[in-house]
Amino acid sequence: MLTITDLTCRVAGRPLLEGASLTLPAGHKGGLIGRNGTGKTTLLKLIAGEIQADTGEIRLPNNARIGRIAQEAPSGPQSLLETVLAADSERAKLLDEAEHATDPHRIADIHQRLHEIGAHAAPARAAQILHGLGFDAAAQERPCSDFSGGWRMRVALAALLFQAPDLLLLDEPTNHLDLEATLWLEDFLKRYPYTVLLVSHDRDLLNGAVDKIIHLHDRKLTMYTGGYDDFERLRAERLALQAAAAAKQDAARKHMQAFVDRFRYKASKARQAQSRLKALAKMQPIAAAIEERGIEFTFPEPEELAPPLIVMDDVAVGYEPGKPILTRINMRLDPDERIALLGSNGNGKSTMAKLIAGKLQPMAGEMRASRKLKVGYFAQHQTDELDLDATPLLSMERAAPNLNAEKCRAHIARFGLDVLRATTPVGNLSGGEKARLLLALMTHAAPNILLLDEPTNHLDIDSRQALVQAINDFPGAVVLISHDPHLIELTVDRFWLVKDGRCQPFDGDLNDYKEMILNPGRTEKARDRRDKAESKAEAKAARKSGEPGDLKRQVEQSAVAVQKLTAAMELIEKKMAERSFYNEPAGVIAEWQRKHADVAKRLEQAEEAWLQAQMALEAAQ
Repeated sequence: MLTITDLTCRVAGRPLLEGASLTLPAGHKGGLIGRNGTGKTTLLKLIAGEIQADTGEIRLPNNARIGRIAQEAPSGPQSLLETVLAADSERAKLLDEAEHATDPHRIADIHQRLHEIGAHAAPARAAQILHGLGFDAAAQERPCSDFSGGWRMRVALAALLFQAPDLLLLDEPTNHLDLEATLWLEDFLKRYPYTVLLVSHDRDLLNGAVDKIIHLHDRKLTMYTGGYDDFERLRAERLALQAAAAAKQDAARKHMQAFVDRFRYKASKARQAQSRLKALAKMQPIAAAIEERGIEFTFPEPEELAPPLIVMDDVAVGYEPGKPILTRINMRLDPDERIALLGSNGNGKSTMAKLIAGKLQPMAGEMRASRKLKVGYFAQHQTDELDLDATPLLSMERAAPNLNAEKCRAHIARFGLDVLRATTPVGNLSGGEKARLLLALMTHAAPNILLLDEPTNHLDIDSRQALVQAINDFPGAVVLISHDPHLIELTVDRFWLVKDGRCQPFDGDLNDYKEMILNPGRTEKARDRRDKAESKAEAKAARKSGEPGDLKRQVEQSAVAVQKLTAAMELIEKKMAERSFYNEPAGVIAEWQRKHADVAKRLEQAEEAWLQAQMALEAAQ
């Protein structure tokens, strides 16, 4: 059990926690949330003993093991597997002692303890964790020094998970992960047998992996039972009750004051007036419910272009001559497309994005783009390229020399960078504010395509929701790479899978993809059964459809199906076009998005069936 009592902590004179208290029962998983800069990381450091509080107490069971990712990623000649295994210091120490011990009793004790901690199964467990985080068997044998900083942070996470501490402290663990590794981590944390305290802005992770939400707000800690969606509902109810109580108290206060003002100098009512004065003095004011002001931003509307925006015919692309990363790409991108690129890191998603952005040219095949096409390209690594000494306003003026200062100021204000932040050096901005600045810089020319590669890193939940709204309001095309399932589910309706050197349409939704990642064998078997069943059904239908009368009925039935699905699509799109639609709960929005994708898919199939039936009928006549 983690117990925090009356904790107060100031950093650089600024209070982050004041009299904060919390009890997280053993074995439970808490998601720590709050706006950027409220002190979430500071709280983890306090629990880990890395810094000391001004006052208050943090209690854990005796000998409880606390685990937190090391600040520096591992490096050196050791293989990834050896690095992870070395994280279990007790196992490593016992194995070393076993090689040199001579006392039979001590040898027996060592082997007994090795058995208790599952030392002999440790290599398999470490390999499983590394595989879940994106390292295949060959990669696990390579030295840490072969990998970039982001991949080595994954190794650090793997080492921490392998240790299986009694209290697992995680601070934005998905920032260095792709969607596949994020899904695996969510599943891992669900099954983790010990206590977890997780800082995250990933709604799906907070809904799927934790059973408590801990809200750090106004320097206090408040715990809610359930996931993030439950928190939103319960907090809204609490705020509504608080607002009602404050209004009721205010009315009572006004009534009592009116009585006092009227009768305080009237002898017959003096005692009653004095009584009400005392009651007024004792009345503890109920603070009015003030909700945090949300962040809003908007993308400028692009010039309307005729479809298609981009067509790729048998394209190959890569970085070195003769060594393509992706081949045989046959894709088309239209103005209203909403596409997510799926596939694990290293398979070529960013390469595909650079091809669309025009930063890479085809090695083979043909790629045609609209003559007036503008592409806005966001890549997270671009934060490292910002001039830290410049202000957001100056950065904007440099990126858009054709805009005057007022227009530059107005544009960055669209992304939540107010007057104060507009003139603050970029180096003093938070990670989320830098990300919003990048979004402003990439959209100043009103691009026709938004190409977003991990745009939610460092964005808090409110900013992520603002991004969802902005994408859905944007009339142009969107191509998205993200580890955030919530963002994907609410903004895209088509998927391209980048895998095995190809980029192809993915036939399914995000739930199908999750199932494929977590249960690949089961998914393949189900797909094989479905394909066989569909083949039998098609063959049977083909045998029955040779007669002109049958073909005519097929045409009529297909036409009716197209009409019904078109009407259904119009109703769905009308609903989703309402501005109030995006104020609905996330689950409701996601359901409508799924309906839209399903109907769109069925409509496409119905139109194709009608066309095939019509052609067959014409051929038979």
